[in-house]
Amino acid sequence: MTDASAALPKVGGVAAATGATAAAATAVRASHVLAHDAERGGCVELRDATVLMRGDRIEGIASGAAGDRLAGQAAEVIDLGESLLMPGLIDLEGLTDIDHLLLDSWWSPEHEARLEWSEDYARAPREVLTTAERSTLRRYGLVQLILHGITAAMPISSEVHGAWAETHDDALDTARTASELGIRVFLGPSYRSAVHVTRADGSAGLHWDEARGDEAFAGAVRFLDTARALDDPLVTGVLVPCRIETVSDDLLARTAEVSAARDALVRVHATQGLASERDLLVRDRGATPLGLLGRVGLLNERLILAHGVYLDVHPEVHGEDRGDLAALAAAGATVVHCPLTNARYAFWLERLSQYLDAGVGIALGTDSFPPDLIRAIDTGVQLAKAQQGDLGRGMLAEYVEAATLGGARALRRPDLGRIAPGAAADLVAFSLGDLRMGAIDDPIRTLVLAGTGRDAHFSMVAGRVVMRDGAIPGVDVGALRAEGQRIFEKLRAAYPERDALAGTAGASGSGGAGPVDAGAAADALFPPVFPRG
Repeated sequence: MTDASAALPKVGGVAAATGATAAAATAVRASHVLAHDAERGGCVELRDATVLMRGDRIEGIASGAAGDRLAGQAAEVIDLGESLLMPGLIDLEGLTDIDHLLLDSWWSPEHEARLEWSEDYARAPREVLTTAERSTLRRYGLVQLILHGITAAMPISSEVHGAWAETHDDALDTARTASELGIRVFLGPSYRSAVHVTRADGSAGLHWDEARGDEAFAGAVRFLDTARALDDPLVTGVLVPCRIETVSDDLLARTAEVSAARDALVRVHATQGLASERDLLVRDRGATPLGLLGRVGLLNERLILAHGVYLDVHPEVHGEDRGDLAALAAAGATVVHCPLTNARYAFWLERLSQYLDAGVGIALGTDSFPPDLIRAIDTGVQLAKAQQGDLGRGMLAEYVEAATLGGARALRRPDLGRIAPGAAADLVAFSLGDLRMGAIDDPIRTLVLAGTGRDAHFSMVAGRVVMRDGAIPGVDVGALRAEGQRIFEKLRAAYPERDALAGTAGASGSGGAGPVDAGAAADALFPPVFPRG
């Protein structure tokens, strides 16, 4: 991997490009800037620094008097005051849904089984939302990503409300919305050959429909061509099969063939479950998740592995290193670690330090609402301290670099995830000026300790300002919030019709809940924390 700033001259201790005119330049100033140190290969903090952009690229970074000289070259100077300006955050599990985790992270396994599709429903599923509502839902999700400081995302959404999986046109609509808003996306429609179901007796199973899987895969391959034809620097096509146990061996193998032929990235959800994934694959397909990925040809440098939790080092698997980490490292695959979502679903990656020491690439993802990588980093840091039994082993720097450089490496985009001359002008700033932030010793520690992604107030993607003073140009957040709430209520009301156990002991509602009783059935399925008076 080449370093975009390796051969450039220095200004104020940080590399700067030369030879451009001042007419189209923009400068951004902040009290703290997290720049890229080419010699270290990581981040360096600058105080009272300036970043100079020209077009979609960073031209120079400097602090002090040298920073003033850079600002003097700019046609516009944006002064962010007491803020931390850092590389735009990269979210490789960027939620574009609205109810994931909000409705399904509070229940016992018996109750949770009621949120899966019933076998009857799986035979004839429907789209809960209209085409227009699905488009609004994706806009809602992309706006949330931007508002939380994310400048590049690999979107993910739930298939539970769809007729099967995402379509080519769903992905195209996401691409158009992302381009309009200004967020960089790496996306494709999801596809699967099977869906998890709850049987009438309460047991779990899979309902297979390989014809639907083939149709969805054809749409995903077609979208690679569509994304290329768009010729939009903010849109890159990738392959995103669903959870590995729901995709047939044949479809996984065809995914690997297309990925190799087109040099396309593949994100797959694997090593995130025991009984529902690992045990199932070993029993029915004779392979562990990693073994299956290797068998079908997906275990390589194009693989982005969502979660990467249940490997041999995990205490619920073998509790010792039997080669899984080395296999991932040798393949050049990247694990997308989602610490906040993991915590809320009560499953843990077993010591991030092991993964990094083994040479496994690590990126970060949100994978649920809120799409807040600052809170995710905080959760991961506290978990690392507890696992290591050492307050000095929180790995804060490693987590921050995973959210920037790690994501860039996974995407094979060395121009992302760094503030360096020649890099893409993708930046985000978090305000440090609120009294509630407290005193500032180190800006990263202060942000992670006292802040959240909601403290993002400025972002730029490819040199375009996409958020300023916490607002996104052209987005009516009040109207979007109201429409999002309406859509959420519609999604919530649809759960009872899929409930395999409705009407059984301890369950309320009806598996055929119609429009009149759907709201009441949903209230029974999702009871409040305290009784409502």
